[in-house]
Amino acid sequence: MSVISHLMGNEILDPFLSMVNKCPVLNAPTDWKETPEAHVFIADLPGLKKEEVKVEVDGDGYLTISGERKAPEDREAKGGGEEKWHRVERFRGKFSRRFRLPRNAKREEIKACMEDGVLTVIVPKAEEKKPEAKRVEIR
Repeated sequence: MSVISHLMGNEILDPFLSMVNKCPVLNAPTDWKETPEAHVFIADLPGLKKEEVKVEVDGDGYLTISGERKAPEDREAKGGGEEKWHRVERFRGKFSRRFRLPRNAKREEIKACMEDGVLTVIVPKAEEKKPEAKRVEIR
């Protein structure tokens, strides 16, 4: 067994793609934009159903998007069939992305939806109270 195969878990793909599959940023790419009303997170999760994805907000104000993409079955590895994988490039395995929400996030009003493998999480913003100017008396 080669050193690379040993380090990469004897995967059927090249070492670069193995590292890509283990990188949380690349296996669940997520955009975060801010609008006047909300923070919007958009994650590409192709091939996953909403039941396979979890969105959570913890008490410390972190938004976590996690899940698992199952590996394709390899019949040949199980001792039967005539299928042989020549290339496996699509991400598989567990993923987790974590974002620190700003103070003005309304955590109790967060909404998420998933359509065509794209997860959208909307975090409404609370109105920020601007401090009023106070006149200080000079003595």
